[in-house]
Amino acid sequence: MANQHHPTPMLDELENGPWPSFISGIKRLRDEHPDERIKNVTNDLLGQLEHSYETRKGYWKGGTVSVFGYGSGIIPRFSEVSKAFPESREFHTVRVQPPAGNFYTTDMLRQLANSWEKHGSGLVTFHGQTGNAMFIGVNTTNTQAFFDEINEYGWDLGGAGPCVRTGMSCVGAARCEQSCANEQRIHRTLLNRFTDDVHRPSLPYKFKFKVSGCPNDCVNAIERSDFAVIGTWRDDIKIDQEEVKNFVAEYGRDKVHLDVINRCPSKCMTLNEDNTLAIDNGNCVRCMHCINVMTKALSPGDDQGVTILVGGKRTLKIGDLMGTVIVPFMKLETEEDYQGLVELAENIIDFWAENGLEHERCGEMIERIGLVNFLKGMGLEADPNMVNHPRQSSYIRLDEYDEAAENYLRHKMEQRQAAAG
Repeated sequence: MANQHHPTPMLDELENGPWPSFISGIKRLRDEHPDERIKNVTNDLLGQLEHSYETRKGYWKGGTVSVFGYGSGIIPRFSEVSKAFPESREFHTVRVQPPAGNFYTTDMLRQLANSWEKHGSGLVTFHGQTGNAMFIGVNTTNTQAFFDEINEYGWDLGGAGPCVRTGMSCVGAARCEQSCANEQRIHRTLLNRFTDDVHRPSLPYKFKFKVSGCPNDCVNAIERSDFAVIGTWRDDIKIDQEEVKNFVAEYGRDKVHLDVINRCPSKCMTLNEDNTLAIDNGNCVRCMHCINVMTKALSPGDDQGVTILVGGKRTLKIGDLMGTVIVPFMKLETEEDYQGLVELAENIIDFWAENGLEHERCGEMIERIGLVNFLKGMGLEADPNMVNHPRQSSYIRLDEYDEAAENYLRHKMEQRQAAAG
């Protein structure tokens, strides 16, 4: 079968152009892999995909595939054209949880690759928005064998279905000077606590944890996770005025005004006549733009912690949602701090599990019942930081209200007297 390749004229077109093509990777396995089984599987996979392009139909159907003791982690795919393409009649995907921060050694990767080529198709994806390492293409029998082998040397399945999903965290302090939190510890603390909820689906729908060490949010936690942990600071941005002067000397004042000062969303920065920088930190919204442009001159403050946002997601029952701030600032230094983070996550998941509708994300539940009711359920106080669009919302201030009201009434009376006058 491997020496009789399926013709793939339509797939061949995907190899044209400047970008790498997944078709080239599958063809490499078909043509060059030493294992005849993998050659046959990838050959029939290409044949079925070409058939789908010709007919404009998909021919994969779902089913039930799992490993002992687990209710998730396997994405079943059975072919509806298995008579024509028998070698790829079962092409399941195994989701494997990565290390926090996606730190691998080459030995770890070789070990995983060897196990996968022994049992699967050789196709692997590192990593999708699910956060998992996706091992694509294994039959039902070999699914259990592959899991047993990798589990023996320390790997576990990720989440799939209505459960807590695989968490994600950025590379963090190991490689990034902007880090304001211990991303890997937060990641492991949360996922270790909810391991049972990852493997045994029992929730209304998926629930994702994502951890970014600074407001740059490199793992898209605010947009894509139900529980986002974002590193931040609550004191002043640190300024090295000598480096500011060096930046001005190298790029000019116009560069600073155009690319830093004018792009500040809250207009809280000023470039002084002596080429030093002044920041109104009370109005800083931690957008990170100035720090990203002037990396030597500016850096996050020293009083660091995290902000917790809940409810981010892509389109489902309603449109895309960004996470809503529920804890503006939380220190994460002691064991008690981390335990408080875990307890907050437990309370949110329990409340959502009790009040969420079937196939409803946590953010959609909050939209349906209202943020105020959600905060009451969590026992949290409302805070101005929870307003989605603070610079477009009018605030009612109650400080010095009586004096302001008296001045207003006096002004109105003077206007009437002047008009009657």
